Amino acid sequence: MAHRNWLTAGALGAAIAVVIATSAFFYSQESSSADGKAMILPVDPAPLVAVTKGGERSFSIEVADTEAEREAGLMFRTDMDDDHGMLFVFDASREVNFWMKNTPMPLDLVFVGEDGRIQAIKRGEPQSEAIISPGAPVRFVLELKAGTAAKDGIADGDLLRHPKIGANAGSD
Repeated sequence: MAHRNWLTAGALGAAIAVVIATSAFFYSQESSSADGKAMILPVDPAPLVAVTKGGERSFSIEVADTEAEREAGLMFRTDMDDDHGMLFVFDASREVNFWMKNTPMPLDLVFVGEDGRIQAIKRGEPQSEAIISPGAPVRFVLELKAGTAAKDGIADGDLLRHPKIGANAGSD
């Protein structure tokens, strides 16, 4: 009888250890935004270029191309250079919904089609849970500091060039 209690206690202890280890693993894999810290991705070596009626405008960008990176985005960022942004890359064109929860910085959200053409530019208000959507399927979203699109003459129909957009759009 005592032997059976030791086996039961051992099995129970092992099960608890597995649960704790599994929880610790998944907690450590969460995006850094889960702990209230901004996620900083490496700056892509290739600049993103916006081709506008007034000329070309170049941006250094971070590329968010995984689900975890897209979910964290620019959350918890309080500042960003005027010539910097984050490009969200989706696996296929689809309807997307963004919000600004946990994002203290106002943003321009530039919604881009498969062909690299801008379909809509929307303003994101800090800390808002209001849904921001272009109302049509897109393949990419570029987030910039609020007011950058207007200041640089970036408008609907303009073209964005970057290797991620070219590779995914099937062009150079």
